[in-house]
Parts: sequence; structure tokens; C-alpha cells
Amino acid sequence: MLYTLPPLPYEQNALEPYISAETISYHYGKHHQAYVNNLNKLIENSPLKGKNLEEVIIESEGGLFNNSAQVWNHTFYWNCLTPNFTPPSPAFSKEIEKTFVSFEAFLDQFKNSAVTLFGSGWAWLVYDNGNLKIVQGSNADLPMRHNQVALLTIDVWEHAYYIDYRNDRAKYVEQVLKNLINWKFVEENYEKARSS
Repeated sequence: MLYTLPPLPYEQNALEPYISAETISYHYGKHHQAYVNNLNKLIENSPLKGKNLEEVIIESEGGLFNNSAQVWNHTFYWNCLTPNFTPPSPAFSKEIEKTFVSFEAFLDQFKNSAVTLFGSGWAWLVYDNGNLKIVQGSNADLPMRHNQVALLTIDVWEHAYYIDYRNDRAKYVEQVLKNLINWKFVEENYEKARSS
């Protein structure tokens, strides 16, 4: 079974001016595609050949884990973004406020998590044993390896923002949080996590 690059849920220029078509063409068309290509090469002679992506992530280590997790992480990240930004629903905002006191405090904590992660990786909002938590993941690390359910992520590898923001990770994170988060997708993930 070959793994394939999932289609973007919008056109490559749809996230402008916050994320450029040039960034998407490199980030999605080159980096994400390379993870898919590497995964297909690495799985060829692996006992995990034929398993679905999540099974490979849970059962693998080293290069196979890194590439399979990055395929999953990027696919999830693209779905966390939307050109049609709307704020979270009042019901979900209340859930956020239960844990983080206010929605603004949540945004501040999430931004801080993304900005202070040393090196490359991901900032995540997760559902963990009935609770909402903000966690960091270095390199390809992801919530499912820690029995957590991913609700939202922001990619803070340099290729996610360097063309548009140079080395200003904080500005990139701020623009994404204020203008591009697909709260409908986040809320769907939350409802699935709560009902499972």
C-alpha cells in the first residue's frame, strides 16, 4: 500500500496574506511530499508494510516514525487552517474558559508554547483524559504517542514561516491564531474525543 499526499483543503493562495502561496508550494509541495516519498521508501522492507498510517506511527521508531508522523502532522495542520476564519462557538469558548480562564489567556498560552519550543516542532491543543491541555512536541512528536487526542496544532518548523516572516516565529504564530484557525475542525475533534 502506497501512502499518498492528501489534497489541500483549499487553494495554495487561499491563506494569503498570512501564509503565501510560495510558502505553501514549498511546505506542502516539497516538504510534505518528501515525507510521503520517504515513508514509502522506508516502509517497503518493513514488517509494518500494509498497515495504516496511525498504526505505523504507534509501532515504529527512527526514520520510519519521523516520516510517518510528519505525514500525519502536516495533514492535520492543513486542516487546522482555513481562509474562512470564524471565532469558536460560544459553547466551545466556555470549554476553553473552564481550563484557561479566558479565551485571550488561552491564545497567550498557546502562542507562548509555540514560540518558546526550542528548535523545530509543534504546539498542540490536546484532549487528555477528559482535560484540555497545551503541549509542545519536538521534531515529529505528536499527541497520539502520549495517549492524547490532537485538537489543534501550529507547525513551528522554520519551513512553515521563514519565507513570509523570516525568523519572526512569534509574528507568524500570532497571525495564524488571529486569522486562520479552523475552529469548526477543532470543535469537531473535541466532540469526537469526548464521545469516544
